[in-house]
Amino acid sequence: MLNISKNSINKSIQLIDFSSYKLLKKNHVSNLILRLFIFFLILMVITLFLPWTQNINTKGYVTSRSPEQRTQSIQSVIAGKIDKWYVKEGDFVAKGDTIVFISEVKTEYFDPNILERTSEQIAAKSQSIEAYDQKVIALNNQYKAMKEGLNLKREQIRNKIIQGKNKIKMDSIDLTALKTNIQITNNQLDRTKELYDKGLKSLTELQEKEYKVQEETAKVNVQVNKLINQKNEVINLEIELAAIEQEYADKMSKSISEMQTAVSSKLESIAATAKLQNQLSNYSERQKYYYIIAPQSGYITKTIKKGIGEIIKEGDDVTTIVPSNYDLAVELYVRPQDIPLLKIGGPVNLRFDGWPAIVISGWPESSSGVFTGNVVAIDRFISTNGNYRVLVSPEEDTKAWPEFLSFGTGVRAFILLNKVPVWYEIWRQLNGFPPNFYDTNNKATNDELKRKAPIKSVK
Repeated sequence: MLNISKNSINKSIQLIDFSSYKLLKKNHVSNLILRLFIFFLILMVITLFLPWTQNINTKGYVTSRSPEQRTQSIQSVIAGKIDKWYVKEGDFVAKGDTIVFISEVKTEYFDPNILERTSEQIAAKSQSIEAYDQKVIALNNQYKAMKEGLNLKREQIRNKIIQGKNKIKMDSIDLTALKTNIQITNNQLDRTKELYDKGLKSLTELQEKEYKVQEETAKVNVQVNKLINQKNEVINLEIELAAIEQEYADKMSKSISEMQTAVSSKLESIAATAKLQNQLSNYSERQKYYYIIAPQSGYITKTIKKGIGEIIKEGDDVTTIVPSNYDLAVELYVRPQDIPLLKIGGPVNLRFDGWPAIVISGWPESSSGVFTGNVVAIDRFISTNGNYRVLVSPEEDTKAWPEFLSFGTGVRAFILLNKVPVWYEIWRQLNGFPPNFYDTNNKATNDELKRKAPIKSVK
């Protein structure tokens, strides 16, 4: 109805009750749905030909590339008992500041004068080394004296042997002379006996010649005995020389043995002294570790050991520290099938937890509130979670990352790859192909991954 009159009949007549109106209404709705369907179909077809940036969607967290800039635990080098805390959680500490003081819990270090006592032991051992040095010098002088005495004795006996041999020669000459005399006297006796038989010599003269022969014979026998005795004396001197050399050899061997024993004892004392010096150095160094200090400047974030009197072991974590100066990076984990697609310097879009952003992964130009970075490191071994670790650093000459980012902040990352039509990406995802399945230029990347280190020839 046209509703021209002021008297409306809309309240008394409902158009929906007429079948003709229902038919007209139904046809109108069907045409609208059809038009909308055609519109969205055309829009979808157009969208399929729009450019799309392929990307790898993954998660990670904020970290630092430098190991010394990451959150670290402060451990105790030695076992001890906590006596005093010098910091509270959240305090800023400079490098070398004292964090906690601990005392000894091992019985071998309880002696408060352990350094002085160890120093006394070292001094005593040093004196024993000097005593052994003096003993070695005395034994060496004794050995030299015995060697000189042996030389003197040897020369003395050798001279006696020479004298004895000279006497043997003289006695031999005398014996020869006496034998000549006895021959003469025998000849004289024979001539006298002949003359006596002829009556030319008297019996007295004959007896004198016989006596003379006996006298010369006795002299010869005496000289023979004297020569034999002289030879025996020379033999005895030679035996005495051998005995003296043997005696002195025994004495010098004993002296050398005692000298070697003294040297060995000296070396043992040197080793014991070195061990004591090592212990003294260890004791001195150990006392330095009673004060646990900050390895670098930063903020104390968590005290793991809390109570006074609490016992800690070697290597136990006492507290954690966050460096005050650090360079941010993002640590991501990528599936193994995506690793061959990555390259150093590749672009990455990042969305940090706590910073609002609108992300359209395929159209990064349309994203808002995202930050950019570059791939700087790719692990060549798989992590325990079954993925590969990738490090991303801020990209220069772009929007800086948020100033208040802290370690451990969650990150949603979109590693950008090639630009392709939307229909290609949908078809690739349905078939499970890698993003650059048909990219012939990818061969260089694969060759780079398979590149081996040059082999140097060994001469």
